[in-house]
Amino acid sequence: MAADTSPPRARTRPIPALPWILTYHSVTDPTDDPYGITVSADRLDEQLTWLRRRGLAGVGIASLLRADASERRGLVGLTFDDGYADFVQEALPVLLAHGCTATVFVLPGRLGGSNEWDPLGPRRPLLTEEGIRTVAAAGMEIGSHGMDHLDLTALSDAALRRETHGSREALGRVTGGLPAGFCYPYGTADARVLASVRDAGYAFGCALDPGPLRGPLALPRTHVSHADRSARLRAKALRHRLRHRSADVPGGHR
Repeated sequence: MAADTSPPRARTRPIPALPWILTYHSVTDPTDDPYGITVSADRLDEQLTWLRRRGLAGVGIASLLRADASERRGLVGLTFDDGYADFVQEALPVLLAHGCTATVFVLPGRLGGSNEWDPLGPRRPLLTEEGIRTVAAAGMEIGSHGMDHLDLTALSDAALRRETHGSREALGRVTGGLPAGFCYPYGTADARVLASVRDAGYAFGCALDPGPLRGPLALPRTHVSHADRSARLRAKALRHRLRHRSADVPGGHR
């Protein structure tokens, strides 16, 4: 059964702290990993076990933002950027074993292609249309990562519109439903990019460290690597709490 990916209500309200959102990429053998973005399936299992032992359940971002403040205390957002094909065979079984869901940000302009934007490689295949539908059918949320993994701040208005509006429409044709969430390639955004994401109809956007842009369309996230075990995860959780004590995030009437 597919996850409920309907957009959170647009109203915002202050809560004690922004939700903790973790950023993953490829889940496979991390031996050849010049960018530090690969986690093995065994390490993902260990990290999700660490969360569960602390009373935290991993969920997709739409579900996370629909929860009220008290519910969010027991939740952590899980995101997987770039839409690597290894998600189906490596990450998905681990997530399901832990009863977790996640948001998978994909690139409809590179369906079945590879991560050609990484100059150092290695080349890794990306999800096809069928793969995206498999991920959605397993209960995961599908979000947009733009069409082609470009620095959106460097694009013309027309090219930016293709990356934001065009990718949302393309994913709607693949999955049968328009995605609620957008993720900025390289974590890079500015006010013009956020305006385009808002105009395209997205309910939320995920960045890395958005600084003063922080809010519903630029949610901060914590990068997770293969090196992150209990001590490092504790440190990252504490850093998040200290840096993001309060902010306005999407929420509905209660």
